[in-house]
Amino acid sequence: MTTTLIDGIGLLYTGDPEREEIPDAALVLADGLVTWVGPAARAPDADERVDVRGRAVIPGFVDSHAHLIFAGDRTAEFRARMSGEPYTGGGIRTTVAATRQAGDAALAARARALVTEMRAQGTTTVEIKSGYGLTVEDERRSLEIATGLTGETTFLGAHVVPADMDADSYVRLVAGEMLEACAPYAKWVDVFCERGAFDGDQTREILSAGMKAGLGVRVHANQLGEGPGVRIACELGAASADHCTHLTPADVDALASSETVATLLPGAEFSTRSPYPDARRLIDAGVTVALATDCNPGSSYTSSMAFCVALAVREMRMTPLEAIRAATYGGARALRRTDVGWLRPGARADLVVLDAPSYVHLAYRPGVPLVHQVLQGGLLLEEDIQNPPSDVVL
Repeated sequence: MTTTLIDGIGLLYTGDPEREEIPDAALVLADGLVTWVGPAARAPDADERVDVRGRAVIPGFVDSHAHLIFAGDRTAEFRARMSGEPYTGGGIRTTVAATRQAGDAALAARARALVTEMRAQGTTTVEIKSGYGLTVEDERRSLEIATGLTGETTFLGAHVVPADMDADSYVRLVAGEMLEACAPYAKWVDVFCERGAFDGDQTREILSAGMKAGLGVRVHANQLGEGPGVRIACELGAASADHCTHLTPADVDALASSETVATLLPGAEFSTRSPYPDARRLIDAGVTVALATDCNPGSSYTSSMAFCVALAVREMRMTPLEAIRAATYGGARALRRTDVGWLRPGARADLVVLDAPSYVHLAYRPGVPLVHQVLQGGLLLEEDIQNPPSDVVL
């Protein structure tokens, strides 16, 4: 077993609630895991030594909400929205049509390119949803493609109701034949519980069927307005309620008294010019908060967790420490993972070396490429960072 000492760390953000920040720090890695963390002056001997020369080190970002299996783009929709013009192109259904027409190879190439783009920016764990197929076969193949990229796959057949079906018939399909076909490729089940999508009763029916099939629960909740989504998530023991933009006092109380993480997606508010979630209210109530990109072609086409950290600090009144915690430790909690999102003995050696003395620079210098190196399972991903795939137009 070869041991590697990562030395000369100016500031180490561990993600470990017991000891979050260590100045003048060091790490020891072996067999893809962290085996020691502490002040550099106390570091044990190791077979190899890497000096990062005063740079900061953080855990790899954990992006717990992303929609990467799709074809086409929605540039016209974004342009119209930013110009204050009406748009009637079809929104999600535009992407559904393009995705159904695309071959497996094209869908896989785009998703693989986006995952590589994410890794180059420090994301070492990503969740990927279906939801742009909305037929039994298109949802199944979307999830099969996703399993080649991550272990965190989510069945989101209940994204919207297809134009050629009525809501009740589609709910029966999602909770029945579609779930049966997709469950072997999914870890999670999710529903877009929102006006214009699925109501509370429909959401419960689909999520309950997913739970019976052995899937964990996630919920798109309270993005466009107040509704039952957050309380259903807490009631069913969901790992995460995502968006959480419009919350009542009862919603906040439900989150605070549950194990459900509130996953905030500021890229969506940025891209739609919508009000941001009140992160301060959630944190002050004791709710565990995560940040994620919501990477998708319609409402948040960003793969950058660092960008979301900067938005959280500037627009949602989170401190830099709270934002980096939400993007690492919080994301791991939203996936019910204890092996990622922090750097402590026994954790996977997923870490990011920043070209900065502190993680604060992620918000202090927004838009600047600060990632110097990424290690995933102790392996350097510098090749991917320098040579991203060129076989697909993003």
